[in-house]
Amino acid sequence: MIKIALADDHAIFRDGLRRLLQLEPDFEIVAEAQDGTEVPDILRDYEPDVLLLDLKMPNLDGLSLLQRIQTQKFKTKIIVLTASDDEGEYVQAMKYGTSGIVLKQTATDLLIKSIRKVFGGEIWLDAKTTAAVMRQFASPTDPNPRDRDKPRLSNREREIVALVAQGFKNKEIAERMFISEQTVKNHLHNIFDKLGVSDRLELALYAIHRNIRPL
Repeated sequence: MIKIALADDHAIFRDGLRRLLQLEPDFEIVAEAQDGTEVPDILRDYEPDVLLLDLKMPNLDGLSLLQRIQTQKFKTKIIVLTASDDEGEYVQAMKYGTSGIVLKQTATDLLIKSIRKVFGGEIWLDAKTTAAVMRQFASPTDPNPRDRDKPRLSNREREIVALVAQGFKNKEIAERMFISEQTVKNHLHNIFDKLGVSDRLELALYAIHRNIRPL
């Protein structure tokens, strides 16, 4: 069973979303919030697996809330629900630890799929949000990242990149690969240098864009 919490200030939208998700036999709605300040208590008290979060929340907006949540180390995966076309908001949401971004006009089946994917440890970006985030990271002098020579990554490095793109943390990667967490950090330092990226988000987006997988 996937435990889900909803955070949206529009009661009609929240009610419709709840009714929709309750049709799935493996989904359970455990809590709802209509105000950003209510969310940390919900995460602490109900420990949902996935939080569906609207960025435009009253009293404590979604981005500020994400920043606060990030410091408290909750295990809940977060999917941002937004009607905004602000690409900068997408990037900030990902930097603050969001596991997925879903536009409110997205088809129902894709929303349901995104919840299952994120619950399973993957990052969810649809074609539109992926393109938007990639544009935010593109250099003006290098508008097409596909035209660059592909750096040579070892198979172990490719495996680490693929796991980062799926949302795994350093400790989890170390456990899966039977290596130390420090070794993972060393590999990531080398990978960042080879690919010219500065953080895990850029690395994840690079991996998604290039479809990097272990050989």
